Amino acid sequence: MAAENISAAIEAILFASGDSVEISRIAQSLEITEKEANKHISALIDDYKKAQRGITIIQLGNSYQMVSCKEYAPEIRKVMDLRRNTPLSQAALEVLAVVAYNQPVTKAFIEQVRGVDCSGVIGSLTLKGLVEEKGRLELPGRPLLYGTTENFLRCFNIANLDELPALPENEEEKSEDGAVQQSETFEGDSAREQ
Repeated sequence: MAAENISAAIEAILFASGDSVEISRIAQSLEITEKEANKHISALIDDYKKAQRGITIIQLGNSYQMVSCKEYAPEIRKVMDLRRNTPLSQAALEVLAVVAYNQPVTKAFIEQVRGVDCSGVIGSLTLKGLVEEKGRLELPGRPLLYGTTENFLRCFNIANLDELPALPENEEEKSEDGAVQQSETFEGDSAREQ
């Protein structure tokens, strides 16, 4: 199959699917290597950017999906009469961050980190398709494990969890010497007061 036909076939597969398709399935169906399939997809993405098209291809882990460009979201909403989703609350963002950085996690772990009940927030994030059940922990009671979804990657425009920003370092962890110096100063001050 000629290179332009392979690119066209990949484009057709992604368009017809509507959802993301694993690179291994694309390569297998076209009888090419995953490396070749990735090369063709990268070329398609570049072509879409150069031509300023209304569609593009995004990577979601080991999968690819054809999507509309975010610049045209207002026009798409008007035509499809879509309501804008309500933004995530601060509590939902906090729970989502705990899950994203520590997954798979239990509800108890999330509640321990946040210090409050998270049942409603987890339910809301599950309904929005940002969090899903990933199995059960092999402990008494077999608590559910939660993790992020492919929709989470799509919504935050990242290919995989490695693209999440690094967590800030804790002040206490930064310098143990600083903590020792502070306690020595504190003890010295109290000795002067006596």
